[in-house]
Amino acid sequence: MVVKDSLRYLRNIGIMAHIDAGKTTTTERILYYTGRSHRMGEVHDGNAVMDWMEQEQERGITITSAATTCQWKDHTINIIDTPGHVDFTVEVERCLRVLDGAIAIFCAVGGVEPQSETVWRQADHYKIPRIAYINKMDRLGANFYRCVEMLEERLGANPLPLQLPVGKEETFRGIIDLVEEKMMRFDEDTKGSRVEYEPVPEEFKQESTAARMALIEKLADFDDWVMEKFLNEQPVSVDDINRAIRTATLNLDVVPVLCGSSFKNKGVQPLLDAVIAYLPSPVDVPSVQGVNADGVMETRRASEDENLSALVFKLTSDPFVDILAYVRVYSGVMKVGDRVYNPGKKKKEKIGRIVKMHANKREEVGELKAGEIGAVVGLRFSITGDSLCESGDTFTLDTMDFPEPVISVAIEPKGKADEEKLKESLAKIALEDPSFSVTIDPDSGQTLISGMGELHLEIIVDRLIREFKVGANIGKPQVAYKESVTSLGKAEGKFEHPTTAGKSQYGHVWLQIEPLERGEGFQFESCIADDVIPPAIVPAIERAVHDSLDAGTLIGFPIVDLKVSLVDGSYRDDDSTEQAFGVAAAMAFRKAVSEASPVLLEPVMDVEITLPESYLGEVISDLTAKRAKILGMENRIGGLQAVKAQVPLAEMFGYSTVLRSATQGRANFTMQFAAYDRVPDHMSAKIIKRIRGL
Repeated sequence: MVVKDSLRYLRNIGIMAHIDAGKTTTTERILYYTGRSHRMGEVHDGNAVMDWMEQEQERGITITSAATTCQWKDHTINIIDTPGHVDFTVEVERCLRVLDGAIAIFCAVGGVEPQSETVWRQADHYKIPRIAYINKMDRLGANFYRCVEMLEERLGANPLPLQLPVGKEETFRGIIDLVEEKMMRFDEDTKGSRVEYEPVPEEFKQESTAARMALIEKLADFDDWVMEKFLNEQPVSVDDINRAIRTATLNLDVVPVLCGSSFKNKGVQPLLDAVIAYLPSPVDVPSVQGVNADGVMETRRASEDENLSALVFKLTSDPFVDILAYVRVYSGVMKVGDRVYNPGKKKKEKIGRIVKMHANKREEVGELKAGEIGAVVGLRFSITGDSLCESGDTFTLDTMDFPEPVISVAIEPKGKADEEKLKESLAKIALEDPSFSVTIDPDSGQTLISGMGELHLEIIVDRLIREFKVGANIGKPQVAYKESVTSLGKAEGKFEHPTTAGKSQYGHVWLQIEPLERGEGFQFESCIADDVIPPAIVPAIERAVHDSLDAGTLIGFPIVDLKVSLVDGSYRDDDSTEQAFGVAAAMAFRKAVSEASPVLLEPVMDVEITLPESYLGEVISDLTAKRAKILGMENRIGGLQAVKAQVPLAEMFGYSTVLRSATQGRANFTMQFAAYDRVPDHMSAKIIKRIRGL
């Protein structure tokens, strides 16, 4: 097949959803039908092409996002299959940052589930046009119309059904295309490869006609030509409908909704057609914006004629080439052998090799053009979120924000031989994963690894043992607490120290501290006249205070949500220095924090539990004992109840085992970080005592 080179024939899309909605199965079918794979990989058999890590194959879940490229009807489609588990949300975040469109997959039984909401909000943040695909229409309890309602109610989307299912559950046998007014059957003898088109069955005609009218009526709100035809009761052509759907989708006015059963090989080819018809090419999205070294905003079109602009959105360790850097080229061309510039690091980089990825396999290419995604070998300084541009240029794209880890475990090498290996391996993983960090406890000297949840850290430890061949012992999970203040505090810091030259260093400040609302972070303000302390010294004071936030006065956790004001001090022309004022500010800050009623904060998680109603009382009783705040309950299909609650992370360790035991394995739950909140005083005293080792 000859693939056209024009950017208009390129699609960069992600596949996103809640865990177990069928993302990887759908991707496997796409690869099969586009000829990229010659067999259908299955998640439950552990042979899915895109789930290539041992840990993914064993658990049947996607852990790391995998990229691949395929061709469909003269178009090139770059696909990134993203994880669904909340512990790996950062993988979704950094992939969405570089994609032009997305397929959001929903289970026809579960509908909009918690992680579906999370990834949908991420796509909203990056203004990504998307298609909704309601999968698993063959499953018991499947309900297409309920899923469409949930898209509207829970996600605030404007769903636009383009298809109707023919039958449901075990009777699901085909799909009605409302645009073409035809029914599609997927031949089982050819694993769904042959699609047969038939007239809409009589028993579905009334429903189909009404749904098509609703489709045109909704499109009339966004397209004047369709509006005119609709008001004049004239037929609207298929081409007009498709054009209106594409425009409304690209403008984020509607979300086309399709359905199918990827596992049963039904509905995947129409999904590919919709990707081409309705999702954007690189030239359909706004020109990328960035700033130069002077802070002036610049834009770059998706064109090979523009200067190079690219973003490193992911790093992975590779046993053959050390580090692979995934990049999206927004403008210009990146060629093997080029010297490019990283304006954030102020370093030049050489492009050693360029590869196109197919899961964990690589295909060498000579260049990446505007709009393309690939991986680069040879970058020495660039990390996730860094921009690359031409030498002599300083064009910098918006960077990415990543969540802070909320859970830690202590790790130590098993033997002397593992010490250096552990250190190097942890550094490699931290380079790959921005939501993972490694710190040394200043009191115990222990190495602590921190991440987004128990599964996240479990996978990392598993990788250390299997992939990096490191022997390590792991401690019990620990909560990443923080500290804050609850009242005003004011303190003086004076530093006067003689030097060998006979002079002294002198710094003197008064700081006032006050609490801020949760999540507001840190603010600094100078309230003194220029003749008290010169303005040139104030940044040094602010830096010292900022550095002091890393360790609180209670048990050394970071301090957050407070405002620090410089309210007084004194200055000597002869012997005042920035260093002296920095020491004085650090002294005043710690004293003021101690006076401002410091408190301990803990991460609180949003938890949703789905369970049979008969176990509701026992589960809610257990949640209450875990200091949970019950937010609400709702009925689900099949006599199930969904309980929403906020629970301190400290109470949730090992909860999966507890829940399985309490419900005979019939319940499941999802958990994600919500906010930091104050630890009750009686609990705080116990935690402080335990951590101090008293």
